Amino acid sequence: MRRLIVSIFTSLDGVVQAPGGPNEDPAGGFRLGGWTVPYADEAIGKHVSGLMAAPFELLLGRRTYEIFAGYWPNVPAGSGSRALADRLDRVPKHVATHRPDGLSWRGSRALGSELTEAVRALKRGEGADLLTFGSGNMVRQLLAAGLVDELSLLVYPVMLGRGKRLFGDDARISAFTLAQAAPTPGGVLITRYLRAGEVRTGSFDDAG
Repeated sequence: MRRLIVSIFTSLDGVVQAPGGPNEDPAGGFRLGGWTVPYADEAIGKHVSGLMAAPFELLLGRRTYEIFAGYWPNVPAGSGSRALADRLDRVPKHVATHRPDGLSWRGSRALGSELTEAVRALKRGEGADLLTFGSGNMVRQLLAAGLVDELSLLVYPVMLGRGKRLFGDDARISAFTLAQAAPTPGGVLITRYLRAGEVRTGSFDDAG
């Protein structure tokens, strides 16, 4: 069975909206788009490249897909990012949308209106692991369905106060194991959490 790995940027207070630029997602009057940009460094680039070192297929929300499709195919030859752009161009891309129009990036397909069932079917199928970047709206649905196997959270040292958040009250109750935690020079905490079964509870009254 294939695994679903989610990599996402989050603030200390759990906001994931518009990390990459001011025009990325201004919904709700959000005015702090691009809040990750001042912290970009080699450590974060190395981590993201490491996620793509093993075979993978992309699973993206429609908005994130459009951002990727507008950027990566247009990286110029000779650029330091061209090798990564070529890798992304080659892999299959599964897009959380019921509208196949506009999915012009090579290897792209729409998942249709039943997102969770489509992702379950993908995970049961043959092939490489599924890798998701961003795509907060989609990821919230997949967390509620218990379909995320690994969370790669990059936690930025900012509090944004408002904006779309990753975890809703409907997230599936689950325990995770911390597999990696490393700070960058700029103070971003890079983490990897692996799903690890049920949440255990107890009482300090019983510990004495």
